[in-house]
Amino acid sequence: MERKLFEPISINQVTLKNRIAMSPMCMYACEQEDGKVTPFHITHYESRAVGQTGLVMLEATSIQPEGRISPQDLGIWEDSQIKDLKHLTSRIHAHGAKSGIQLAHAGRKARNSGPILAPSPIAFNENLESPNEMTTGDIDETIKAFKNAARRAKEANFDIIEIHAAHGYLINQFLSPLTNHRNDEYGGTKENRYTFLQKAIEAVQSENDSPIFVRISASEYHKDGNSYEDFVYFSNQMKNQGVALVDCSSGGVVPAQITPYPGYQVPFAEKLKHDVGIKTGAVGLITNGAQAEEILRNNRADLVFIGRPMLLNPYWTKQVSDELDVKIEAPSSYQKIW
Repeated sequence: MERKLFEPISINQVTLKNRIAMSPMCMYACEQEDGKVTPFHITHYESRAVGQTGLVMLEATSIQPEGRISPQDLGIWEDSQIKDLKHLTSRIHAHGAKSGIQLAHAGRKARNSGPILAPSPIAFNENLESPNEMTTGDIDETIKAFKNAARRAKEANFDIIEIHAAHGYLINQFLSPLTNHRNDEYGGTKENRYTFLQKAIEAVQSENDSPIFVRISASEYHKDGNSYEDFVYFSNQMKNQGVALVDCSSGGVVPAQITPYPGYQVPFAEKLKHDVGIKTGAVGLITNGAQAEEILRNNRADLVFIGRPMLLNPYWTKQVSDELDVKIEAPSSYQKIW
């Protein structure tokens, strides 16, 4: 029986050998606080490519040093970081996987020695400091940083760019009425709140022709947050801008009590896929092959993003292929045992 999970998929000019993606997950592993790739990163990401994951997506990689979630985050804010990122993509590509990088800015959730910037001067909680409200000059500089990061990603040979607009980080802060109280062109209406993301997408496209994914928090778990209709609007705008896929996560904008269960975020991907007519990625407690196959076979999403199960087992894709009785290509060194 053919399995949808192991069918190739073409996204613009990039073809993935299967529909399994490693979800971007922060590793906080930069030893010198310089944002540069370490031996750990090479081992971490190459091993998932060896395991035959179709797309290996790097963790949130900061476009500005002051935008890091922690001082140990990966960075793409200066040209000196390109060389090691390019070596990393070469190791991913060596095993037939495609490489992606998530471009990120933490906004009010940043934890580092630099200034904390956000759309509005509202702290996330009592443990984090109140950020400075971004001036239009700050916004322009940040959009320029997305543009420069996209150029560096191209030079480092990444196949796919993902813009991080989820989990309460900077772009999500602009999108949400809970965190964006501005009175200028970047705040107020949903159209204005989308402006920052619109400009970030344009900036990336001006330097890089790779497919663009955008990760969103498709529920804010708050009655005064964005509604489903708002996410339909945002997704339609992204589709019109040429975004290839919306990666549907949830939460993180404000503190909230969430009770996760297997596949709890899949309905977000399913509804936006069909209501907007855009490719989507499903993520969140997708733990086994039968579950992942059901999502794809029933056209609920186009990719499955695997997080913690892939941390526990870099060969999760191989494990799932055995579970579903699918023969996949083995790395040359492992052919005798696969």
